[in-house]
Amino acid sequence: MKHLAEEYTIVASSPSPEDVYAYSPGLCKLDNGRLVATMDFGGTGVAREWAGQNVKLAHRWPERPDRDNIGLIYTSDDGGITWQKKHSLPILCMRPFTAGDSLYVIGFCRDLGIARSFDNGDTWTEVSWLTEGQLWHQAPSNVWYKGDCVYLVMERMTHERCAWPVDGIAPVLMRGRLDRDLTERENWTFAAELIYEQNIDENQVLEFGIPFEKGGGLTRGWLETNVVQLLKEDDWFYDESGKVFYLFARCYTGLPWTGAMCRVIEKEDGSMHTEFVTAPSGKRMFYVNIPGGGASKFHILYDGESKTYWLLTNDFTDSMNRREKIPGQKIPGYDRSRLVLYYSCNCFDWLFAGVVAAGRDLTQARSYASMVIDGKDLLVLSRSGDENSFNGHDTNMITFHRVKRFRDLIG
Repeated sequence: MKHLAEEYTIVASSPSPEDVYAYSPGLCKLDNGRLVATMDFGGTGVAREWAGQNVKLAHRWPERPDRDNIGLIYTSDDGGITWQKKHSLPILCMRPFTAGDSLYVIGFCRDLGIARSFDNGDTWTEVSWLTEGQLWHQAPSNVWYKGDCVYLVMERMTHERCAWPVDGIAPVLMRGRLDRDLTERENWTFAAELIYEQNIDENQVLEFGIPFEKGGGLTRGWLETNVVQLLKEDDWFYDESGKVFYLFARCYTGLPWTGAMCRVIEKEDGSMHTEFVTAPSGKRMFYVNIPGGGASKFHILYDGESKTYWLLTNDFTDSMNRREKIPGQKIPGYDRSRLVLYYSCNCFDWLFAGVVAAGRDLTQARSYASMVIDGKDLLVLSRSGDENSFNGHDTNMITFHRVKRFRDLIG
């Protein structure tokens, strides 16, 4: 099978692949055609590699004082052929987006942080903190625009612990006015919270095979949430008022195609209420089938021209391997070497569009990707590895790919 965008441009690479790793690619296209790429590098070698460069590093976990992160911003003015480093910020998992005449990046370093650019990413303000004394999380997932507002999901972590606290995550839909300064907390509305461990009783879903394994050192939970509105009329969950937003999350259960969902309703007073979805049968819905869902981040993008949702994630060739039989792997199903594209008219029925790119083995991953539309093409930014990659999770490159004439993939 021919891959859709196997060739790539390296946006940034690790200066020391054994102890500095490439993470969290985010991508944005500006009205003037400029591309903005965000990412962070993390690991025990970050402080050494960026020493003396007058940059601020992010320290996420007090329990790991030897591990640092640095957020980096790059731009391209030739369609992704060449890239220039513009700035560094002390926040992780940055997500670039536009609002009004400004470009923003939002991320976290424990608290929720945001920075603003007035000149298309050439220069940036200092990080403004939207919370104080809290713990936040989120990969660079999607952004949704409606009317005069921008919507995105960040995730508040209610557990103060370093290792996989996804059972205590609350996905929070945030709404900001496009004509306001979004570095100010007062210009954001935060939706009410739902926390996994307070609402999901795994003993009630045993018929679905969740949890798939007992123990294993990893807690069940949801994370890396996307927001969409379901716009296809006559579908079960279509909302003609335009006040309902659906959140689709990766859901770690041990089953790779398992996602989770809830919804947010905008009230007349401007507040946003988060709740679970009720199926037509009257049963509460939580788990849904989403490509990749249980074992890797996915990114959802809506294309208004084709009225189609696009989803970028990993697929898995053998998720049933026993944990103790997998050399160099701790988690079954964590094969992130194949980056795959799907499309859907309704966010429930996902059709295979093609393999975007693939590494040669499990170490050379193509994962955690973000995407934007550029005319007839789909642009992809991937967390990638080559023969120097430390492993499939801790990779050494951020790569740029172009899927040409992506709408032609609709069957």
